[in-house]
Amino acid sequence: MKKGTLKQILLITDGCSNKGEDPAATAALAYQQGITVNVIGILEDDQSEDPEGLQEVEEIALSGGGVSQLVYKQALSQTVQMVTKQAMTQTLQGFVNLELKQILGNEQTMEDLEPQKRGEIMEVVEELGETCDLEVLVLIDTSASMHDKLPTVKEALIDLSISLNARVGRNRFSIYSFPGKRKDIDKVLDWSPKLDSISSVFPKLTSGGITPTGPAIREAMYQFGKKSLLRSFRNNDEQHIENA
Repeated sequence: MKKGTLKQILLITDGCSNKGEDPAATAALAYQQGITVNVIGILEDDQSEDPEGLQEVEEIALSGGGVSQLVYKQALSQTVQMVTKQAMTQTLQGFVNLELKQILGNEQTMEDLEPQKRGEIMEVVEELGETCDLEVLVLIDTSASMHDKLPTVKEALIDLSISLNARVGRNRFSIYSFPGKRKDIDKVLDWSPKLDSISSVFPKLTSGGITPTGPAIREAMYQFGKKSLLRSFRNNDEQHIENA
């Protein structure tokens, strides 16, 4: 099985979309393009689960082939790492199941195999998770209600970068916020192998306005494969050569 690039949109939001197309439909479109959409819904510390918000978070992730998680602010950092890694494993398992169907026919999936064989395949999935290239576009809801949560989001993303840099495979991150000033999304950080420059760009984030989650996911989808991403890969290759 050849190594590829796993593409993820990581949507961090605290509320329901209220403008534009259905975000679940847009997430399904992204998934068709090979981009997994994961969603983290942030709850207020004194808030019980919001049924409407919970439903939307789950629907977006389900349509986008990803993982969803509701979390209180103080546990955000750990959750961001967990969701990213869970989604990697889930996507790779999907690839493995497709290859198994080609080998064994449509009747068998990984769950049908005997435990020892299944364990061996999961080892392969874990190894692929360490060695494949990963592109994560972080899409942050900066509507008015997110104002006091943004510092926590910043810390969580720095922790994510540190945890993933232990991998053998190459990582690429970019950060976009919505709603944008003139467009559906604004670029906060262009494609980069690390999120350590996030401290300088995050104070520029302002909160306010509506929540156009569907249009934001659509615009985020278009950011994969752009020249800036290719340049980021090329620069990192040069860095690898210098280090060698």
